[in-house]
Amino acid sequence: MNKTKTKFRATSLDEVLRESHKNKEAKRLYDEYGRQLEISYQILQLRKAKKISQADLAQKIGSTQSNVARLEGGNQNFTIKLLDKVANALDAKLTIKFS
Repeated sequence: MNKTKTKFRATSLDEVLRESHKNKEAKRLYDEYGRQLEISYQILQLRKAKKISQADLAQKIGSTQSNVARLEGGNQNFTIKLLDKVANALDAKLTIKFS
């Protein structure tokens, strides 16, 4: 039996975004939903770095694990109040800026 090893190269989110922005429809969708997904990803990464479960985060912000899952999946709209609760629960500082 001939076993072929497949090599995988890690791809950064920035690389994926650069490549996807070459497609007009993908760029339009990113412009519409991308910022929300970026925030969702930041929450996920911060929660994991703090070694806190979704259920623990939910308890700290007065929510449910399923709501935290939707939040991290980009399937829930954010309010500043909610983002502030998440930041406080994760011992982080919420910064919002226009540039």
